[in-house]
Amino acid sequence: MSQELGKIEKPQAEEFKKGRKLYFVPLIYCEKEPQAEYLEKFNKYWNQVENQVSSLELKLGKIDKIYHELISVGGEDGVKVIKALNDRSYQIVENRVDKGTQLEATEEAELLTEFMDWSRCLVIGLQNQKVFTKVYEYYTEASKKRNEHIAKHIDETLKADEVGILFMREGHQIQFPSDIKVFYVTPPALDEIKRWLRDQGAKSQKE
Repeated sequence: MSQELGKIEKPQAEEFKKGRKLYFVPLIYCEKEPQAEYLEKFNKYWNQVENQVSSLELKLGKIDKIYHELISVGGEDGVKVIKALNDRSYQIVENRVDKGTQLEATEEAELLTEFMDWSRCLVIGLQNQKVFTKVYEYYTEASKKRNEHIAKHIDETLKADEVGILFMREGHQIQFPSDIKVFYVTPPALDEIKRWLRDQGAKSQKE
């Protein structure tokens, strides 16, 4: 079951306080030297994420467990890895870990590296159709196993009536346990970023 933040009304908020809940935050990254226009939208997005997550916590409960893609270690070691990956999601994570929230080792290291390696193979561009088909099969299988592991780990670690938050890119295809209510954090700046990226892609094609 999923619920968008903007659609939560007061009677519903009371109803949702029982049971396991997961706040899903679409993970947006930034290059080391981004264009100023993108950086502005990027920072705007993460400011809105913090505001919406804080609002959810007030209505539905404080976060007990944190899950973050590409993180195969928990605790302080995991927090350090997040800082290197994405300084803005790190700020949200650190603020809550400092208050006692637990960061979980979301990924299984072997599955993660296998998935990433097959992804790299596809990105570089393969000329032979037979090779491409085989690599894509391996990539799809690794992606499926990775998603299954993440779903299983959330199911095993998010206890009754606890609240979790998952930072992950959209299009993940994870099937969450049916008893977990998933609340999608969708700041207005997310659409702005998507439009900007589409426009940049269109400009590049014309050039």
